[in-house]
Amino acid sequence: MWEEIRTQVFRSGNRLNMLIGINVIVFVFLSLLGVVEMLTTRNAVISATINDYLAVPSYLPKLLIRFWTPLTYMFLHSGFFHILFNMLWFYWMGGIFQEYLGGKKLVDLYIIGGLAGAFLYVLFYNVFPLFADVKTVSTTVGASAAVMAIIVATATLLPDYTIQLLFLGSVKLKWIALFYVLFDLISITGPNAGGEISHIGGAIAGFFYIKHIQGSTALGRAFERFSKPKTLHVVSKNYAKNSTVRPKEEEIDSILDKISQSGYASLTKKEKEILFNASKDETS
Repeated sequence: MWEEIRTQVFRSGNRLNMLIGINVIVFVFLSLLGVVEMLTTRNAVISATINDYLAVPSYLPKLLIRFWTPLTYMFLHSGFFHILFNMLWFYWMGGIFQEYLGGKKLVDLYIIGGLAGAFLYVLFYNVFPLFADVKTVSTTVGASAAVMAIIVATATLLPDYTIQLLFLGSVKLKWIALFYVLFDLISITGPNAGGEISHIGGAIAGFFYIKHIQGSTALGRAFERFSKPKTLHVVSKNYAKNSTVRPKEEEIDSILDKISQSGYASLTKKEKEILFNASKDETS
């Protein structure tokens, strides 16, 4: 069974499986350690200490000597339902994200979103008077900020993509993302303020991550316009002219299939040029 887990999590090449697997393994290990401690010593000092040293603190002097925590906190969870719902949403949205942008970008944004969440959490707790009395002892854990980055990024990339939700039916990703962002904004003065603030940090990171990709590549334009008749701009050493010849539909489909399987970064220079040219307007 362990060999099968290792194959699915670490050897399959699926980055989504890998990230979910790491989260689950860490949670199970610390939970079982706590159970053993409670049974044998009636306390859970070791597991609690490990959690404390891996959770990100809001108190700056403590953060300076535990500088690794903005990275480690995003793989910790405070309870079964905490990790369950985080990993479910990560599995659903991460699968869509990975299908279009690939596993490498999934890992990149998971880390970026988690770091952004930690940054905003620490910033709020050290700037706003509401948190002055608790900032010296407050910590936060969870993949929520990283998952929120994936949710918002996927909704930004594919706002009208529809998924089926229990009791609600078909819902577009943009409405799901908007609901969670508004809920977190409303809740940042509540009992889980640190978590809600970190979610907002992840959401901001996810939104701008996709806007950066769409602004620096032809990916966003290609998704919207690849199927329309295009005018290619043909250039030689001696002249430039417009041609009404368009890339073969099969060629474009093949490139988009490759993006679905391996992400945009896996395309060759020639494939990127074909996709870029196919995304141009007829007036370009």
